[in-house]
Amino acid sequence: MLKDITLGQYFPGNSLLHRLDPRMKLTLTMLFIVLVFLPQNWYALGLVLLFLGVVVALSRLPVNLLWRSMKPVLFIVAFTAVLNVLYVTDGTTLVQWRFIHITTGGLENAAFIAVRIFSLIIGSSLLTYTTTPTALTDAIERLLSPLRLIKVNPHELAMMMTIALRFIPTLMEETDKIMSAQKARGADMESGGLLSRVKALVPILIPLFVSSFRRAYDLAMAMECRCYQGGEGRTRMKQLHTAPRDWVALGVYLLVGAGIVLINIFL
Repeated sequence: MLKDITLGQYFPGNSLLHRLDPRMKLTLTMLFIVLVFLPQNWYALGLVLLFLGVVVALSRLPVNLLWRSMKPVLFIVAFTAVLNVLYVTDGTTLVQWRFIHITTGGLENAAFIAVRIFSLIIGSSLLTYTTTPTALTDAIERLLSPLRLIKVNPHELAMMMTIALRFIPTLMEETDKIMSAQKARGADMESGGLLSRVKALVPILIPLFVSSFRRAYDLAMAMECRCYQGGEGRTRMKQLHTAPRDWVALGVYLLVGAGIVLINIFL
């Protein structure tokens, strides 16, 4: 399961999404999150899915990669769906047995939320899949530049956010190695009750914390040795420039948003 977590990873390519300005991609990702929560019926949500399918096709990313990004949250989606099935009582009753009350409205609401969550995960994952950590750092710094007016250094915020995102795959890999080492020593992490499994995590969490602090210290030492000054006087080898395709992408997003609003009103 840990190997299926692909958050923060970049996959090289030359697709249209890879060539978009990172500032625009970050803005469009925020807009897409809003788009996912706008639909109030299946017609509007179908438009979101159609738009997402076109974007995924333009990204030229393998389908199995997108599936791997969804696998870690399948339990959360299933748990949310079960809660909606049990607690939403609209529509026709299908099953009535003691406290279990399943209706058509509950099933429809569960499916609606599940599709919405999957769309949100896939759409958000496309940002890190098609953007290098350096470009993402520059984009966040540029978008947060108005914070300089209140004496906040946007470069430090962008650097912290990007480093945290970048080290997610590294920490997952380190966790997998520690778990494999503990299992090789005879540790049992899969049997027993909930309390036993929580206790079995202690031999994993302590080495993971020690390794994380060691990595943080090494990174800080490396940055100091390279005379890192928190962005002061820093220059960039690659300057960010918007192209016509970036504004076309923004226009398409706005058109899709307007279509969703119209569908919610008239359907």
